Amino acid sequence: MTERPPADRPAAATEQAAPTRNQRLDRLPFTGRHRKLLFGSGIGWALDAMDVSLISFVMAALAVQWSLDATTLSYIASIGFVGMAIGASVGGLLADKLGRRQVFAATLLIYGLATGASALAASVGALMVLRFSVGLGLGAELPVASTLVSEYAPKRIRGRVVVLLEAFWAVGWIGAALIGAFIIPLSADGWRWALLTGLLPAVYAVVVRFGLPESVRFLESKGRYAEAERAVRQFEESAGVDAPPAAGIDASDRGHSEARASVAPDSQRARWRDLWAPSLRRRTAALWAVWFCINLSYYGAFIWIPSLLVGQGFTLVKSFEFTLIITLAQLPGYFVAAFLIERIGRRATLAIFLLGSACAAFWFGFATTEGAILAAGMCLSFFNLGAWGALYAIGPELYPTRLRASGTGAAAGFGRIASIIAPLLVPVMLAGGGSVLVFGVFAAAFLLAAGAAFTLPELMGRELEE
Repeated sequence: MTERPPADRPAAATEQAAPTRNQRLDRLPFTGRHRKLLFGSGIGWALDAMDVSLISFVMAALAVQWSLDATTLSYIASIGFVGMAIGASVGGLLADKLGRRQVFAATLLIYGLATGASALAASVGALMVLRFSVGLGLGAELPVASTLVSEYAPKRIRGRVVVLLEAFWAVGWIGAALIGAFIIPLSADGWRWALLTGLLPAVYAVVVRFGLPESVRFLESKGRYAEAERAVRQFEESAGVDAPPAAGIDASDRGHSEARASVAPDSQRARWRDLWAPSLRRRTAALWAVWFCINLSYYGAFIWIPSLLVGQGFTLVKSFEFTLIITLAQLPGYFVAAFLIERIGRRATLAIFLLGSACAAFWFGFATTEGAILAAGMCLSFFNLGAWGALYAIGPELYPTRLRASGTGAAAGFGRIASIIAPLLVPVMLAGGGSVLVFGVFAAAFLLAAGAAFTLPELMGRELEE
């Protein structure tokens, strides 16, 4: 017979037994609220991808219309990544200070307006200035969106949900490929009409600002417990789950308030140097290495593929059609990664897809026939984008709440350095050794990333660190 608790048990003991809000979120099934958050963030992610991808088609068109050489085209590609490097680093810090939702909406507005304005550019200089502004918004958005989704997803499927968020990148890239194949070739100003579609994120920013929830962990870290409780209750109500008896502002937040009061204000602020504390430095170094290598190879390859195909003698329309077919392989890559990440773990999934990317890149370097180019390109899309999905799932899990967006943003910012370098390196490597050298270097970078991935901790199924 179970012993009844004494009637005079202290209230503190009862409060300790009550689950925290984050534990309540972790125990929920995947609900309509989760689906709304995933699709709401995913649409922003897809619009981001569409903008990044469009520049590869715009470059190929401008090379013909404005008679631009490979070096000038590489500058146009790289300047956007300069903005992304700055945006990713600063955006993460702002998200830890101002909130995930606020910064997410602001980034959509910035890069949407800048992309629309790019359609009116009359010179290379004006286009580069606007592409830098676009990059600021794009770079800040990605780590913030993945952090927000990760903090709401139940822990048993967190990795899968974040990979599915990343899969919206393929949707955006496919959208850009469709625009490239069917709109840009229609007229000399087709590239301008393509860039005008970039105004869509500015409109969607309003939906994000008022339609998506703020992170519960962020709200609690700022002492906004009533808002945090309302957010959790919305998800519980969507699942048909009643709040636990001890849930409430006064009872459940005493510990939070005492903890906040016992910690010095300086230690509560997100600072980049905290990412290199003894307990975090190994995972930070490994994460940065993966981000750098995967950015170098991905953007070096996919930003240049349409132009490289034109350089091999294919027509502009044909090269765009090839790119569209290659891009379609991104979606199954994401879905397989989403399946594996909760079966074999984050680290193994990431490493396997990076090794597959290395093999595909090496193959693409030697491909000369149409069939070989398509097959190797589709394998590269499949494995590379699956690796991206696993990487975005891993990042937010590595850091505590006050550093989560900063940590993922700083890693993305460091990786963007490689995305700046990659478009500039491609013309030099092409001159020195052709496609074999270009994709041989990218294959080596994927191998280095796979090695770094094996040193990351495996956190499948664990609660996010507070």
